[in-house]
Amino acid sequence: MSLTAVFAALYAVGVVFLAPISFQVFQVRLADALLPLSMLFGWPAILGLSLGAFVANFFGGLGPVDIIGGAAANFLATLVAWKIGHKRRPASVLVGVISEVLIVTLIVGTYLSFLLGMPLLIGLLGVFLGSAVAIGVLGSILFFALSSSRVTSIFRSSSVFNQSGQSEE
Repeated sequence: MSLTAVFAALYAVGVVFLAPISFQVFQVRLADALLPLSMLFGWPAILGLSLGAFVANFFGGLGPVDIIGGAAANFLATLVAWKIGHKRRPASVLVGVISEVLIVTLIVGTYLSFLLGMPLLIGLLGVFLGSAVAIGVLGSILFFALSSSRVTSIFRSSSVFNQSGQSEE
């Protein structure tokens, strides 16, 4: 449960602290770089990043659709990525990251275009560009840095992972 809280707090604080670039249609949510970690940490990351989006979107000013929609987008994106990439093969991780970018783009881009009264294509493009940078580039770098054998051995010795390499929470 504590790892879930850590992910939720990191995500929410990252979004709120960087609010000028975290909200509206053209956004780069640097906190989204945490999404690929669902393939490394499993349920604690999935739940924490979803809860973090729920909390963070209270500060965005777009109301219940954004609060619930953002949390749902993170939940679905991280769950799908975890199912695809939890064995950590490079190809499956890449497909998992791409799925996160596409799921977040489709869900968030669609409802933002509706809420902000702009063409759907603009909404999708704005979210896609930011997600490609945050999730695709930064998230991949973070994932591979934290999944190196040296780092995972530290996680195992501190009981963050069990013997199968999955988070114990």
